[in-house]
Amino acid sequence: MAILEAIMIDDSGTRHPEGPYDTLPQTPMPKLSSTELSRFIDFIERLEDETEHALFMTHGYREVRMMIHIMRNHLAGRLTTPTSLADASGLSYGTAKRGIESLLKRELLLSRPRTKSGKTVSLHPSEALIDEWEAYAVRVKSLLAETFDVDPSSGQGSRIFLGQRDEPSNVVPPPAVLSQRLELQGGLRVLLHADPTFMAMHNLKRQLEAVFGVDIKNKAKSIDGLRDEILSNASMAKSRYDIIAFDLPWAGELASQDMLTPLDSLIERDAYDLSDFHAGAIQSSRYAGKQYGIPVQTTPELLCYRKDIFEREHLEPPATTEALVKVARRLHDPRNGRYGIAWNAARGTPLGHTFAFLMAKFGQPIINLRRTRNGYDFQHVSGEECRPMFQSDAAFRACEYMLDILKYSPPNILSMAWYERAKSYASGESCMAYNYTLLAPLFELNQKSPAWGNTGYLPHPVGNHGSPITPIGGYALAIPSNLAEERMEPAWSAIKALTSASLSKLYIMNGSLVTPRYSVSRDPEVASLSPLIGVVDEMARKDILQAWPRPPVPGITDLISIAGREMFEVLDGRRSIKKALSLAQDRADRLMRDKGCY
Repeated sequence: MAILEAIMIDDSGTRHPEGPYDTLPQTPMPKLSSTELSRFIDFIERLEDETEHALFMTHGYREVRMMIHIMRNHLAGRLTTPTSLADASGLSYGTAKRGIESLLKRELLLSRPRTKSGKTVSLHPSEALIDEWEAYAVRVKSLLAETFDVDPSSGQGSRIFLGQRDEPSNVVPPPAVLSQRLELQGGLRVLLHADPTFMAMHNLKRQLEAVFGVDIKNKAKSIDGLRDEILSNASMAKSRYDIIAFDLPWAGELASQDMLTPLDSLIERDAYDLSDFHAGAIQSSRYAGKQYGIPVQTTPELLCYRKDIFEREHLEPPATTEALVKVARRLHDPRNGRYGIAWNAARGTPLGHTFAFLMAKFGQPIINLRRTRNGYDFQHVSGEECRPMFQSDAAFRACEYMLDILKYSPPNILSMAWYERAKSYASGESCMAYNYTLLAPLFELNQKSPAWGNTGYLPHPVGNHGSPITPIGGYALAIPSNLAEERMEPAWSAIKALTSASLSKLYIMNGSLVTPRYSVSRDPEVASLSPLIGVVDEMARKDILQAWPRPPVPGITDLISIAGREMFEVLDGRRSIKKALSLAQDRADRLMRDKGCY
């Protein structure tokens, strides 16, 4: 295809400034989604077939055939070898080999060894080749629209025209492979949390292995199992994992015990830009002024409600705790298997999180953090700021509120945790639910769910003295401090790739609905998947996402556990609020004193 090669590079490595596109306005070219780029590649292949049949041409190295093959494999996560690329060209092996060498010389392809000897290699498109195909696709579609006088805004035009040429696109491009494979004997070893984002990473294992050039060995654990495994791994002389995922509130505990490697020097050396990440996620993966993790997902807890039911019952979405109780009472209909609200009430960690978040909606963190203009300072905590606040007015009101909504909850509420409450809402059993966006795919991506397309999202309804907040959760990727020195640099390279915008988008396109990056939320292909993406992005920009309700300080995990056990006795009717809070305060004070916090 002469037209394609006119905007690329000749065998000498010289770019061709002349060509049929010089008359087009020189404005930023919109990027394409992976789906659109894949369809364009199919179109070019069919166009190439028709051109070969209709015209007598000298094919040369048939680079278009080779580019089509390697780009299609890249988008599908399939491996390309020199032999497969030569076969795809339809040329003799010798001629195809010279064509491949030309593409490598011009840095349009990358060659990476698959074995220590380097005799066996894989081939990958370079970032330059990916960028050129994206620009080529946009220009060809624009030319087609102009040639056939098709209105770009029409239904017909939308099939061949992608956006206005004078408006830059927010589309996040497909991931490119690393220029050098990771040098990790035995492959990349990753400890993860078993949730939709990390399951997407696992399902993309083959594609990620192509990006890194090594095998990936994932181990996924439940939240409590993950923490236990991290602590166990830290006690070993050498880490079993190159990368670990930690729950954001654990940053203080893990960092204060020297279980994580500070990343500041690597971030500064590589000029690694953190500005695209949600501020709360970056702050939550920092301790004592040092950065210990890079966020891989941000998952706020929102109030989900059935818009269709609310409209049918002529109800307004509740903005306060008092209004929520009234709405839950109105919707509660146990005789017909319908309940007001689902939430975390299971003993221990699940209920402990609920209690901490409810205290926050009444205006008080679970510990005595110093108030700031936008909330509370959880990054510089010492002395009396560590004191637990179980005997505060907010703690008492949080218990009263739980007893109120307990009346309008499903019958299995006292065994309900994160997955169970999301499932209750997704099945149509509950009309409202406090739910992490991490589990929203259960109803946002499931057309069989009665909540599909019928869900509204709100920050936590506020209590007295509170303000609208959305407690933030999520995970960051970190390097264990006991990782062998020779594996540190490859592990850092892998973290940068795994938390990149391109891979974050890929996780979402494969079953996740959470991202810690503003740029990914603005991607039109991502935003079209669910209104939830835009809701969370807007909350992040308005600084509604807050980490102080579950501050990442040493001892927070134990405090949450204490709350979850003592408050369960209240819900179960075996202890008064006053007695439970007194016992919790005593236990928490002893814990924090033993840790030397005050």
